[in-house]
Amino acid sequence: MALKFKAFLMDEASINRTLIRIAHQIIEKNHGVENICLVGIKSRGVPLAHRLAENIENIEGVKVPVGELDITVYRDDLSPVCDSAIVNSSHIPFSVKDKIIILVDDVIFTGRTVRAALEAIMALGRPAKIQLFAMIDRGHAELPIKANYVGKNIPTSRSEFVSVKLQETDGETNISILEQE
Repeated sequence: MALKFKAFLMDEASINRTLIRIAHQIIEKNHGVENICLVGIKSRGVPLAHRLAENIENIEGVKVPVGELDITVYRDDLSPVCDSAIVNSSHIPFSVKDKIIILVDDVIFTGRTVRAALEAIMALGRPAKIQLFAMIDRGHAELPIKANYVGKNIPTSRSEFVSVKLQETDGETNISILEQE
């Protein structure tokens, strides 16, 4: 399947502004940062979680713990090609018990990644709350899952693809829409 560029959605500056806004929303919604832990869903949710943690620290002066979650083994929609995929390990350096866990992902589409992430977190213990941040919500939910914090809502067609590029993983930072040729 060949994809071609359709449009830029966000540049680096708008992504940074959005992450600052979301950091403020997280602090406000939770009345501070006590018991908050960020968990990035691999792969691009991880650098987004670290950026959010940095913004929260700049605002509140408190370092929020960040974990990395690999949900591969919890997926219910793996294709036969992916069944033998290499599983990257999760790294959650804190107990999730009684914490406010904020899952961080780049794009929410069908909700299946988030469902898998919820299952993976619950396997580690019982958090007080689980909240979700998605940089882009593109619609097409197949499960009753909605993000608590959204960078941008972008209705898309099923033939379109949202490409999130981050300096940490891709050498550049921007978000664009691609479409099938």
